[in-house]
Amino acid sequence: MARSPAPQTPAQKPRSKSDAATARKPRADAERNRQRLLEAAKLSFAKSGAAASLEEVARTAGVGIGTLYRHFPTREVLVEQVYRDAQERLCADAERLAKTHPPVEALRQWLLLFVDYIATKKLMADLVATLGAAAAALQASTKSRLETAIGGLVDRAKASGDIKADVVPIDLLFAIGGLAYVNPASDWESRARRMVDILIAGVKRP
Repeated sequence: MARSPAPQTPAQKPRSKSDAATARKPRADAERNRQRLLEAAKLSFAKSGAAASLEEVARTAGVGIGTLYRHFPTREVLVEQVYRDAQERLCADAERLAKTHPPVEALRQWLLLFVDYIATKKLMADLVATLGAAAAALQASTKSRLETAIGGLVDRAKASGDIKADVVPIDLLFAIGGLAYVNPASDWESRARRMVDILIAGVKRP
């Protein structure tokens, strides 16, 4: 016995441009709110440290506390994402600088941004410690990604013949980071910036 043909479903009406824009708008608004919350959290954590409240973060971002919890269900999630956001921006900067600057200048500019990153990391040290076991995994991931970022810049500068072939990327990070932790005086950032130029001068080919 022959089967009856499957019922035909009406063709779906193509979405208009206005429909597509309406669908995209909530996602765009949500992403803007997320970025505002991350920036506000960074400012609040820098000012108040572990004493910063989520209500303060939401108020600084100009959103309700419910919006904050939709993006970051717990304080720990927010702390981790602020830390990761700083890391991701620094890694993205390596790619951007490689495309827009000569090899040695791209490396120099990125190392200066690395100083800013360390400053943020120091401000968040106590907060990251509250993450417990997750803190170690977060820091290990950070080290790996930063090594990859600076490694690409160093390889590019070596390939151009602008710096010495025996430069070890991680040594540059240790040289700069050491000033922040071995000698954490109030002027460590200005010293670290001077160190960037000393290092660049030292790795350049004569």
